[in-house]
Amino acid sequence: MKTWLITGISSGLGHALTKAVMDAGDFVIGTFRQQNQVDEFNRMHHGKSLAMKVDVTHREEVMNVIEVLKTKIGRLDVVVNNAGFGFAGAIEEATVEEVRAVMEANFFGSLHVTQNVLPILRKQGHGHILQISSHGGFKATAGFGIYNASKFALEGMSEALAGELQPLGIRLTIVEPGPFRTSFAGSGFRLANRLIEDYQSTAGLFRERIKSVDGKQEGDPHKAALAIIKLVNHPNPPLRLPLGKVALATIASKLSHVQQDMDNWRAVAEEAVYS
Repeated sequence: MKTWLITGISSGLGHALTKAVMDAGDFVIGTFRQQNQVDEFNRMHHGKSLAMKVDVTHREEVMNVIEVLKTKIGRLDVVVNNAGFGFAGAIEEATVEEVRAVMEANFFGSLHVTQNVLPILRKQGHGHILQISSHGGFKATAGFGIYNASKFALEGMSEALAGELQPLGIRLTIVEPGPFRTSFAGSGFRLANRLIEDYQSTAGLFRERIKSVDGKQEGDPHKAALAIIKLVNHPNPPLRLPLGKVALATIASKLSHVQQDMDNWRAVAEEAVYS
């Protein structure tokens, strides 16, 4: 039986993954932001899993979970940094306060959890960290830039960390879901308060598209959860796992454009060296 730590399990992928993991017979320590959700979860799953009230942007609350892990559980096999939220708006429309809130949840929250679980994983000599990013963590879209930045930061940190952990027996995978039928585009989504008319044909269209797809996304959270469990049980997991056809197409599109730019501008790039 594995022990999982999964952040943000109230809905969406976190909720689906928690259910699938428990159905497979593993133990979950899951985090909610509301105490009533914690109480209800613990009442329903007493002895089988454990919920705690945690805001991952508060480092001291993250450290409380780690203490429970050390004193009551004693081991940790899988860490899933899932907590976060979506945000749409043109770069110029976003206030510094809005940007900081996105970065605190999507990047610094995951960093807090990751840094605090690493001493446990290093002592064990094994473990698997799953960073829930997005296809938007690999390719940016007009109107989604602040969210893209938070996930780009998560991916950059995680890619470097994977190299640091490889000799220690600890695995890391960046999971990049496309659009899934969760609350991400609904109640869990935020919009920039400021609107600038000049961006209506770019960021404005993206806002409208996000609203229109809510509840119609291609991705099945339950099937995503099963894919993640399969990944964890694989002896040679990848650094990145896109989930869904849209994610595959998005990532392939960026790889193609980057290769095209390199091919078209190779001569100019090669000139910028000492002869």
